[in-house]
Amino acid sequence: MSFSIIIPSRFGSTRLPGKPLLDIAGKPMIQWVYERSMQSEAENVIIATDDQRIANACHKFSANVVLTSADHLSGTDRLQEVVRGQSFQDDHVVVNVQGDEPLIPPEVINQVAQNLVHYKSAGISTLCEKIGNVADLFNPNNVKVVRDANDEALYFSRAAVPWNREWPSTQDYSPAALKSREAIFLNSDFHWYRHIGIYAYRVSILNQFVQWPATSNERNESLEQLRALDNGVTIHCQEAVANVPAGVDTQDDLIKVRKLLQ
Repeated sequence: MSFSIIIPSRFGSTRLPGKPLLDIAGKPMIQWVYERSMQSEAENVIIATDDQRIANACHKFSANVVLTSADHLSGTDRLQEVVRGQSFQDDHVVVNVQGDEPLIPPEVINQVAQNLVHYKSAGISTLCEKIGNVADLFNPNNVKVVRDANDEALYFSRAAVPWNREWPSTQDYSPAALKSREAIFLNSDFHWYRHIGIYAYRVSILNQFVQWPATSNERNESLEQLRALDNGVTIHCQEAVANVPAGVDTQDDLIKVRKLLQ
């Protein structure tokens, strides 16, 4: 299996400015992500950044770094700029590993790449995991995915989908309503799934993706992957083989990760 990893890394962050360079047990966060990625089966790992400070830090641990435009609207656009400068074939697989996931398991990176190599009809592959409690299900920051019997994504949403018709209205947040939802969740033999934000792309699809305008579904949910579904791209979405800890978005997240890696 041959694939490459690209790690988009921006200095600017609303909640944690300079996030990639924040210290975790004596290393910048981006170094942890890079080292985890290097433990995968990828043939090469590239860090893509628009900031010289990040590039300088990455050079200190001998990472392969590409400086990109500061005008990109998303990490996917940054990814594609790097791909344009490489000699990848159209069917080459590129995995987008987020630069704020210092705990990403290497076996999960291998899984998402292997799935795309294996499922020839898919243009993108990604992963998911079972949701363990009703609070996470109704949290709009946890993106849910609905899949068919072949592990192909039907839709991604911030809403609690698929909806259980026995649940009280989403407008009802009374203790009784919350208790009712919890009871239905715990007693159901149905499993809801949280999307994990790691993607593998075929280079040909990635090159097309950045040319497509944002779709109404994408804008409404603020979920970029819906652009691919709206344009007929098959997204394979399998349950992850290992637990994938959440990335670092807040100061509280940073504190938790520091405790785990100290």
